[in-house]
Amino acid sequence: MSLTAMLPLLKEAEKQNIAVGAFSVGNMEMVMGAVKAAEEMNTPIILQIAEKRLKNSPLELMAPMMVSAAKNAKVDIAVHLDHGLTVDCIKAALSYGFTSVMLDCSLLPFEENVKKTHEVVALAYPSGATVEAELGVVGGNEGDTAEHKIKCTDPEAARLFETETGIDALAVAIGNAHGNYPVLPELRFDILDEINKATNVPLVLHGGTGITDEMFKKAISLGIRKINIATASFDALAKASKAYCDNAERPDYFALSEKCAEAVYENVKRHIAVFSNK
Repeated sequence: MSLTAMLPLLKEAEKQNIAVGAFSVGNMEMVMGAVKAAEEMNTPIILQIAEKRLKNSPLELMAPMMVSAAKNAKVDIAVHLDHGLTVDCIKAALSYGFTSVMLDCSLLPFEENVKKTHEVVALAYPSGATVEAELGVVGGNEGDTAEHKIKCTDPEAARLFETETGIDALAVAIGNAHGNYPVLPELRFDILDEINKATNVPLVLHGGTGITDEMFKKAISLGIRKINIATASFDALAKASKAYCDNAERPDYFALSEKCAEAVYENVKRHIAVFSNK
């Protein structure tokens, strides 16, 4: 049990008709909390970080910590670069030992998305790293100020995209969005069903924060094998930090650190239970 590529985890999830939780992290406490939850639940997970988050959590600091945590874990853990925006960042993540990468070209024209994604597949192949891509537009934003309007993935385009790029996993847009939903989203399960029937790769659901347990389970039944959780963990950490500092007579860093790790642990544990029917 240790650092592993992401694709074997997704293939095993397919056999069991479950999904693997992919949990975004931004500091040591988040890594510790996520790994603790995975070990306690005896369930593989994915630790990930998005390129847009590297301004606050530099890759040269986060990457060695994430990879080391995976190598020393009691369960299999993949380490993934989420929403990579540049080939240079992809190369850097692979050089640090990330076992999965994503170049997000979903806002580009189809042909350009295919071309750039295929280049990343060729780049990742020698190391055996898994490659995820996105087709359609997931709403919200991934760490910048631009709000992206949802554009659902076209099932036929997904089939062509898979064939022409050689990707290992495909993130789809079915009404999901990054960040906190102002109202409960209306996921297009009909489109997800069509995509699942048209493709042969594991499907990925971004924007998991705020989706109900029942919606998660429905998505899993229609081919979702990786579910991203970011905002829920960051919010849990921030809430726990505030609660501790508001109530402590003399706030202590070490106690605060424990509270932060515990908050992420609880959030990750809850989602693992839903995704894996535990």
